[in-house]
Amino acid sequence: MTEPARILVVGGGYVGMYTALRLQRQLRTELRAGAAEIVVVTPEPYMTYQPFLPEAAAGSISPRHVVVPLRRVLDRCRIVIGEVQSVDHAKRTATLATLATAEEGTGTLDLTYDELVIAPGSVSRTLPVPGLIDHGIGFKTVEEAIGLRNHVIEQMDIASSTRDPAIRDAALTFVFVGGGYAGVEALAELEDMARYTARYYHNVKPEDLRWVLVEASDRILPEVGEEMGRYAVRELRGRNIDVRLETRLESCEDRVVVLSDGTRLPTRTVVWTAGVKPAPVLAETDLPLNERGRLRCTAQLAVEGAPHAWAAGDAAAVPDLTSDEPGKECAPNAQHAVRQAKVLAENITASLRGQPLKEYAHAYAGSVASLGLHKGVAHVYGRKLKGYPAWFMHRAYHLSRVPTFNRKARVLAEWTLSGLFKREIVSLGSLEHPRAEFELAAAPPPDNGDKPSS
Repeated sequence: MTEPARILVVGGGYVGMYTALRLQRQLRTELRAGAAEIVVVTPEPYMTYQPFLPEAAAGSISPRHVVVPLRRVLDRCRIVIGEVQSVDHAKRTATLATLATAEEGTGTLDLTYDELVIAPGSVSRTLPVPGLIDHGIGFKTVEEAIGLRNHVIEQMDIASSTRDPAIRDAALTFVFVGGGYAGVEALAELEDMARYTARYYHNVKPEDLRWVLVEASDRILPEVGEEMGRYAVRELRGRNIDVRLETRLESCEDRVVVLSDGTRLPTRTVVWTAGVKPAPVLAETDLPLNERGRLRCTAQLAVEGAPHAWAAGDAAAVPDLTSDEPGKECAPNAQHAVRQAKVLAENITASLRGQPLKEYAHAYAGSVASLGLHKGVAHVYGRKLKGYPAWFMHRAYHLSRVPTFNRKARVLAEWTLSGLFKREIVSLGSLEHPRAEFELAAAPPPDNGDKPSS
């Protein structure tokens, strides 16, 4: 018997999950006959639908409905929870570490493959800002989103109970760095949530909270166009949010934010959303990279000069065939990633069956962004929308794109319920440290030198 053709998918995000999902449908016959095998290596057993992270942070959606369990969706694939540390494509071998190898102390293991799909996504792009590594909070995972929600409510608790004005002011100052989707939507949703939460505090008013958005360029939300970007700035400033354009974060040491315009802001919250960069594993492969560290790909989503290697999404530099600008590449966003995954799966199937390959071409449809409950901006197919229509379009679009009918139904139900009932304002701080209370109870009593009475 011949060995089955093994397709190794590195990453379980947009591209990884959608590619594996389509492959298991198209290769149903080969999988059933044992002629093919799909292996997905991912650090987490779920795919996170990142556009819903701001609403999860604000409490509009339950965290478990923002993620898609891979084992349920990819039931004909082999799911390996771990990380690929390097790839030797010349030998068709990937080196990975799993949860089991860590427990066993056996080190890494090598996995051979026939076809390789590189889709590890991206990581936060940080800068050497003093104090950032100690005090910064990211916003790319569901854990970070829920942790940030808990943190914001905890700061309001601190401000409500302290008698020190300096501590109170620092607790109620929230600084977001980065004016892209993640930063603007996270700030807008959390400001909405915190303003609502303030009504339940006897000594914290909405106007006591200070929200600052720091952006190095001269505009925010560049994807929705200059006009809608200016509207978004006016909308945020109208809600008393301090938007600082053409300003950089210089330092955040000792819980004091220092901006390039000389402003100093004592704060206990610095949220970093200033861009992303390719996953580090790309640098540990023998595949060709461009100057930005992304894989050089053809319009067929094959890695240049590397037969049987494929890539899409954040990891891939794919030529944009719909652009008149020579050398332009597809933007690394979810709109392209989902569509690229479809073509990628079809091309892998065609390659295995000796059929011709397709080229990926998709004209950018536009963008939508939420600015909090019932507020948004949109620039879609040349049409510009703002306010409630844009917010409604934002929800409708992402509801249509979230994977599986199960998730669509649950998200729609939660939106409906949130419109009928009041917001939840609970901070579940123990989520970050679930063993804290048990460790405190199990700790031996302090030895204060007192002798027991006789």
